[in-house]
Order: sequence, then C-alpha cells, then structure tokens
Amino acid sequence: MNDLKNNNGNKNKKFQHGTKYSQYDLDGDGVITDKELEMDERMMRLENEDKKEDAQRKMAWFALAGMLLYPFAVVFSHWIGLETAGKILGDMAATYFVSVAAIVAAFFGKEAYVKSKQSSIQVKK
Repeated sequence: MNDLKNNNGNKNKKFQHGTKYSQYDLDGDGVITDKELEMDERMMRLENEDKKEDAQRKMAWFALAGMLLYPFAVVFSHWIGLETAGKILGDMAATYFVSVAAIVAAFFGKEAYVKSKQSSIQVKK
C-alpha cells in the first residue's frame, strides 16, 4: 500500500488493482480517499438502519396480527371441543394483550418521536 499526499495535504490510499478494497474507489481513479471511505461507511450505516427499521416494523405488525387473532383462537378451541385449551388461552389473555400492546405501542411511539425530531430538524435548517 502506498500513501500519497494530494494538494490539500490529505492522505489518499492507493491499492493494488483488483483488491477487495477496490469497491471503495467510488470515482474510479485508483485512489481511495478518506471521503470515499466515509461515504461507504455512511451508506452501510443507512442500509443497516433501514434493515433494522424493516425488522421492527414486521415485528410490530406480526404482534398486532397476533393480538387481533388471539380471540379467534379461544373461540376456535372451544368450537372444536378443546375446552381446557380454550380455558388456558382465556386465562392467558390478559397478560398476552398487555405484553403485545406494549410492543406495538413502543414501536408506534418511537416512530412518532423520530418523525417529530426529523420535522424539528428540518425546520431549524
């Protein structure tokens, strides 16, 4: 690896052709600058945040769907003759609904908070 100084005094990184670091050379000049590395790091962070938000969204909707379908499970178990299962499901309902409601509320509360922070940041600019 060779270190080269450009006109601004910043160090640039020059790598061998075909190395695994070639992907960081965004402008294709054969030199990887700190700015290119920072841009790649920022893009990776944004992609990870997007994946995290997608996973949280799926979790919240899955929990909400389970909360809506839970009463049908109780009724269905009584309908097919599983009285004990229906009683157990009915006894668990209070704890289940509070837990799932907390998950869903936390997700939507976080979304509202983030949206309000983004709005206030945009106004200040």
